[in-house]
Amino acid sequence: MGPHPAVAAIRLAVRRTLADLAAEAGVPAGAPVRAPQSRPAAELVPSGATTLIGNARRHPSGLPRTPAAPGSPLVLVAVSGGADSMALATATAFEAPKLGLRVGAVTVDHGLQPGSTERADLVAMRLRELGLDPVEAVPVQVGRAGGPEGAARDARYAALDAAADRHGALAVLLGHTRDDQAETVLLGLARGSGSRSLAGMPAQKGRYRRPLLELDRAATRQACSAQSIPVWDDPHNTDPAYTRSRVRHEVLPVLEKHLGGGVVEALARTARLFRDDADALDQWAALAERDLRTAEGALDVEKLAELPPAVRRRVLRRAALRAGCPAGDLFARHLESVDLLVTGWRGQGPLHLPGGVEAGRRCGTLVFRRQGD
Repeated sequence: MGPHPAVAAIRLAVRRTLADLAAEAGVPAGAPVRAPQSRPAAELVPSGATTLIGNARRHPSGLPRTPAAPGSPLVLVAVSGGADSMALATATAFEAPKLGLRVGAVTVDHGLQPGSTERADLVAMRLRELGLDPVEAVPVQVGRAGGPEGAARDARYAALDAAADRHGALAVLLGHTRDDQAETVLLGLARGSGSRSLAGMPAQKGRYRRPLLELDRAATRQACSAQSIPVWDDPHNTDPAYTRSRVRHEVLPVLEKHLGGGVVEALARTARLFRDDADALDQWAALAERDLRTAEGALDVEKLAELPPAVRRRVLRRAALRAGCPAGDLFARHLESVDLLVTGWRGQGPLHLPGGVEAGRRCGTLVFRRQGD
C-alpha cells in the first residue's frame, strides 16, 4: 500500500524542487548514493530513538533509505517544529538521497517565549533522529525595527543566510503553504503596497525555495499525523496581537463563510497572476532605469515623465531601495508622493522616506540620498 495521499503530495512537490536543484548543481540524474554499511540493527537505531529517515537508515514508511555520499550538495530546511516545516523536512529527507543530495536543517530560537531554547533543542534532536545532518539550533536577537513580526522575520532570515553560507548549502527550503500565500495577499491588499505585494511570496527567490506553495496547510498536518511526526503549535500563531494571526483566524474564516469555499485557492491564484505581471513590469523598469540614470546617479525627470505610471513607480521604488529604504516599510503611498515630484511639480521640497532616505528634485533630475549625506 502506498503512502497517505497527503504524504505523497508533499513528497511530489519536494521532489520537483529538489530535482531542479540537483540539475542546477550538476548532479547527474539517477546519481548513485553511498552503499549502506553492514552494521548490526542495534547500532543503526539508537535506544529510545524513533525510526530514522532520509540521510539515515529507515523511513516511517518502512522503506530503507541510504544516505547521499559525503561531499554531495547540501540542502537545508528551515524548521520551526510546526506541521508545515516538519512535513517539509520529512519529505525532503526521504526524497533528497535518491537525487544525490544531502539534507540538513536549521531551527531558529527567537527567544520570544519562555522555554524557547529548550523547544529549539528538542526540534533539533527530532530532526537528527529523522536523519538530517547537519542540524543547528541557532539563537537570535530580535530587534524592534519593522514591528515584532518584521523584526523576527529579519532576524530569522539573517540566521538562515549565515547557516547557508557556513555550510555551503545549495538552497534553503521554507515550509510556506497556499494558506500562507493567501494571508500574504490579504495583508498586501490591506496595506496598499501595490501589485508586487499582491504577488505574494515567490516559489523561488535567491537561495530560498518554497516547495509547498500549491498545497494547503491541512495537508501538512495530515502528513505529520500519518507518519506519527510530533509537531509544535506556536502560540504566536493564534495570538490576536499579531496581524497575520488575525488574518488567519478572523478575516479568512469570515471570507470563507460569506463568499463560499475556495477563497484561499482564489487568493493564491491571484498571487500567481499578479506575479507574472509584476515580473514583466519589473524587467521593463530595470531597462528604463538604466537609460534615464544620469552620470551622477540621479534620474532624468523628463524621461521619467514619459514612462507609463506603473513602470515609472517601479523605477522610483528601485531608486529608493538602492538609497537605503527598507523594502518592508516602503509603501505605495510613499511612491505616489515621490511620483508627484515628477508629474505634479510645484516647487515642493524634498520628501522624507523610510530608512532616513530623502527624495528631492534638483536641476531637472530626481535625487535619492540618505539624510545627512
